[in-house]
Amino acid sequence: MGLDLVEISPKAAPPVCKIMEYKKFLYEQKKREKAMKAKASKVVVKEIRFGPNTDDHDYEFKKKHAEKFLSEGAKLKAYVFFKGRSIVYKDKGEILLLRLAQDLEELGKVEQLPRLEGKRMTMFIAPKTKK
Repeated sequence: MGLDLVEISPKAAPPVCKIMEYKKFLYEQKKREKAMKAKASKVVVKEIRFGPNTDDHDYEFKKKHAEKFLSEGAKLKAYVFFKGRSIVYKDKGEILLLRLAQDLEELGKVEQLPRLEGKRMTMFIAPKTKK
């Protein structure tokens, strides 16, 4: 008849087999995987950059952008960039990021607390899921 014995699920007990065309089975499997890939949500990461001496007005302006990003469902990567000798103000940078986390508490939760990596202090905030 020109058909093949195709093993559908090998992990089942007993293994499930079907008599069909192998090429057709492969085609349907690829089609299914492509559909699953299309349905998968892609995580968008938005970045906001601060300096260690960011002023209140600039902070509020950037905080509004952060609120917008989180309400859209994107993850937020907030970081303080230390130029030159400003690395001396590590504590100011950490206070700034923790203040941002506290202000955005109702919109998102902190995924990673502020951590210094080279000349950057980075913090991740994930949006809270809507119920």
